[in-house]
Amino acid sequence: MDGWRLDEFKTSLTSTGEATRSAYMSDLATFVEWASRAGVTEPAQVSRRMLRRYIAFLGTKVSSKGTPYSRRTIVRKVASLRRYFAWAKRAGLSEEDPAVRLSGGPAKGRLPRVLSAGDLSALLETSPGRPSDDPWELRDVAVMELLYGSGLRVGELCGLELDDIHVASQAVIVTGKGDKQRRVPVSEPALSAVAAWTGRGRPAVQKMTATASRKKVDPGRALFLNRRGGRLSPRDVRRVVDARALSPTHPHALRHTYATHLLDGGADLRAVQELLGHASLGTTQIYTHVSKERLREVHGETHPRA
Repeated sequence: MDGWRLDEFKTSLTSTGEATRSAYMSDLATFVEWASRAGVTEPAQVSRRMLRRYIAFLGTKVSSKGTPYSRRTIVRKVASLRRYFAWAKRAGLSEEDPAVRLSGGPAKGRLPRVLSAGDLSALLETSPGRPSDDPWELRDVAVMELLYGSGLRVGELCGLELDDIHVASQAVIVTGKGDKQRRVPVSEPALSAVAAWTGRGRPAVQKMTATASRKKVDPGRALFLNRRGGRLSPRDVRRVVDARALSPTHPHALRHTYATHLLDGGADLRAVQELLGHASLGTTQIYTHVSKERLREVHGETHPRA
């Protein structure tokens, strides 16, 4: 893969988050493997026609779940190619950029899922049969309250430090994609839950994990800890949500619900964009469609002339 210089490309992605970088590299590794079977060993050998053949090939591929790639997945993989070949031209690896305006077609995905009142209650309230002062319960409630009450991405929540919570101003300093920081309001229930976790839960967890673990783990100033005493990870958060949810629920659904509830309540779209940390207003506008769809559903279910 030396001819492709993927390591250099990865190093150039200074304004993207780790998850985005990983997705780019995975997508490009798949393309390079496909191209190598045709004897193509560097970006200068890639033509626009070849890229179109590759997109057609993606349409025949099956994911790890045994289902065909969705249009959204193909669009993302094409975006990775556009980013790479634009860089390859700037780096002098290719005279032309064969991926300019290359399209995988419109991403016709479903609207984001908005959690029902029952779903939210199950996630936010104390779990049945679990003491409310259990350290892990204190942590999990605080995690859920921040995900919904402040609309944080899971990676942003896992990256929080103790000093990022500002009690006096009822805000949290969040480091989002591209290491951009933003200030987000924190709800009263979230502040209360975080205070219970940091005051009683976190010290108890540190004591338990220090006693039980043979290998000392130093989480530093991480706000949330996992069962090994280290920093909470996105996989840990997924386990917490799975254990509390009434039905299969992705942690990001709490962020979707936060944004939709803001717009339902009359919030300005640009204010919601700022709160979510979206670089583009177009990304935020999907929630206006969700809000309108919810209004149609309410009208259909409640109005006698509907």
